[in-house]
Amino acid sequence: MFGQSIRRLEDDRFLRGQGRYVSDAAPPPGTLHAVFLRSPHAHAGLGAIGLDAARAAPGVHLVLTGEDLRAAGIGSLPCLPILDADQPLIIPPRPALAQDRVRHVGEAVACIIAESRAQAEDAAELIEVDYTPLDAISTPEAAIAPGAVQLHAVAPGNLAFRWQRGDAAAVAAAMARAAHVSTRHLLNQRVTCAPIEPRAALAHQVDGVLTLELNGQNMHAIRAQIATAMGIAPESMHLHAPDVGGGFGVKNVAFGEHVVLLHATRLLGRPIRWVAQMGEDFAASAHGRGMAATARLALDAEGRFLALEVKSLSELGAYLSSNGPYCASHTPATALSGIYAIPAVHFVAEGAFSNTAPMEAYRGAGKPEANYIIEMMIEAAAQDTGRDAQVLRELNAIAALPHRSALGQEIRDGDFVARLVECAALADRAGFPARRARSEAQGKRRGFGLTGFLETARGAPGEWARLRATPDGLVELAIGTQSNGQGHETSFPQYVAHLLDIPIEAIRYVQADTARVVRGSGHGGARSLHMGGEAMRQAAGALLAHARSVAARLLQSMPDALHYAAGRFSLPDGRGLTLAEIAAEEGALEGEVAHAVDLVTFPNGAHAAELEVDIETGEVTLLRYTAVDDYGRLLNPMLARGQVQGGVAQGIGQALMERIAYDAESAQLLSAGFMDYAMPRAADLPDLRVELREDQPTAANGLGVKGTGQAGCIAAPQAIMAAIRDAVGADVQMPATPEAIWRALGSRN
Repeated sequence: MFGQSIRRLEDDRFLRGQGRYVSDAAPPPGTLHAVFLRSPHAHAGLGAIGLDAARAAPGVHLVLTGEDLRAAGIGSLPCLPILDADQPLIIPPRPALAQDRVRHVGEAVACIIAESRAQAEDAAELIEVDYTPLDAISTPEAAIAPGAVQLHAVAPGNLAFRWQRGDAAAVAAAMARAAHVSTRHLLNQRVTCAPIEPRAALAHQVDGVLTLELNGQNMHAIRAQIATAMGIAPESMHLHAPDVGGGFGVKNVAFGEHVVLLHATRLLGRPIRWVAQMGEDFAASAHGRGMAATARLALDAEGRFLALEVKSLSELGAYLSSNGPYCASHTPATALSGIYAIPAVHFVAEGAFSNTAPMEAYRGAGKPEANYIIEMMIEAAAQDTGRDAQVLRELNAIAALPHRSALGQEIRDGDFVARLVECAALADRAGFPARRARSEAQGKRRGFGLTGFLETARGAPGEWARLRATPDGLVELAIGTQSNGQGHETSFPQYVAHLLDIPIEAIRYVQADTARVVRGSGHGGARSLHMGGEAMRQAAGALLAHARSVAARLLQSMPDALHYAAGRFSLPDGRGLTLAEIAAEEGALEGEVAHAVDLVTFPNGAHAAELEVDIETGEVTLLRYTAVDDYGRLLNPMLARGQVQGGVAQGIGQALMERIAYDAESAQLLSAGFMDYAMPRAADLPDLRVELREDQPTAANGLGVKGTGQAGCIAAPQAIMAAIRDAVGADVQMPATPEAIWRALGSRN
């Protein structure tokens, strides 16, 4: 069953409209509804808040402010990373409801809880807030400029951290002896995850236990973060998630709304449901990327890379979200050299506060930024020296493995040149000049870009799984990682069915429930099969070992005499017992494992984009897209290909159209919804050809698999932007909108 493209089992209920999301199910009797009043200012002092009219409004049961939470002893939302930084990471308080000052548009100021959402919304309009507007900062560059207004007293100069890796002296020496050094300023603009389902939660007490149903990606971590803010034991709460309509990182962490809802249900003794509007999520959840970098790449006379220097400044927003600092420092450092052997690298990363929404992990979480930097610097070096970028890539790709990068990452598997060569052939790079000539004859520009990528995939190390066989012939799989649309309800039972040699229909899948899943690290970092699969593999071994021991006792035989196949232990004389029969005799038959694997896997490949540019309008038409990728062994090739295609679509969106924009002076959010924030539609994309190669399995887990979930998002932006550079003949920053391309074309004329 391993390696079969089994269709997604969960799709039947989704296509029939039978998916169960937080906002779908009928709420418990007596459920109240929450609405959050949010700041219209990017930066303002918070004075008196007039609540009397709202509290007296029809249907209103409770109105909470930051002062109420402070009086109740509720503290700040935690930020997890501890960076070994030159300037230590500064973590300012982040209250669940604003206290004393608001620091970005959309920050929650009050929560209104009423019998209906409409009544809560009406009451919110009655609240009078005394704001004292302050100067606002919309960019990290403005934040660290001399004389900038200070966002937090604990962060002078608005600098959250300064962090570096690598050998600055070795890089400087290499630059001094280089035949050529290319320099570029590169932007990974701020974008939003935009999952199709906004954040939502239902808080209530069940048998005296605080319970939160939410559309989150990591139940145990979110529970721990909430518990820290509320000053209670994590074990005193129960968190669980039904179906989750996409996450991409933003649903991996706790938010202030979760804390407020749980506190309110504790006060009122009633269930409370909150469903965010899409505009709330655009303004007040979290964004991704947001890194500006100046990079220098040194080459010798033959075109071999000598050194790479990168200095980055990342947007962190008004407060630190849990993973934001890592995404601006540690994670890009792991992949900064890409698939190339670069002897010396120095990376300096800074993060700054501004009056914008917090930054959080978004699909790839630092690896897209890193790969974009090295790949676009190769394009720059090719342009500056008149060399062929494909030749530069093949010349400098890692050839001998294992390879330790200049920043300390040990890369153990991959055939990087082979991926580049095969992608060029499948994309028909050789035939491109003829296609370009045809486009030019029609008054258009045609461009071709072929770039590589390397992901360092692991996420949180270790994972937990339990397999429990029952007398009815079923096996329950409970696991600490979690699906939010990837197809785990198919691929995980598929793998367990393979391990136990039983039908996939016999597997019952349990996830995202702290009462039924002992521990786990949820989703994130392309870790699901790497970490979760290894846990399932070990749990299956433990289950079968337990079953073999019991079967040997029941059959009065030696354990080694038993043969296992098709869910049954048997002896040469024909006697035997099924897992169900053993479970019936034993009462409980299970295998439970919590492993501590912390190795990284290295998904990699080459992607090629071919596009056409209208020189009159700057409009881009993406004509062809080809990927040749290595994800190790493939459990379900169809699901893997779908994951890559989805990531590619998101990466294309970042390259061509997506951008969270704030007004430069007021820090007002300008892209507050889909009227102002463009995302790719099916009509914007060609067929995405994805070829998957299994000739480089990893030894980092017992399956030989590497993560597929993030790679498309990591690989696509540079392939698109290289093709645009080829078509336009000038550098263009992301997003390469028609206006940006039109202006670049004008600069060439």
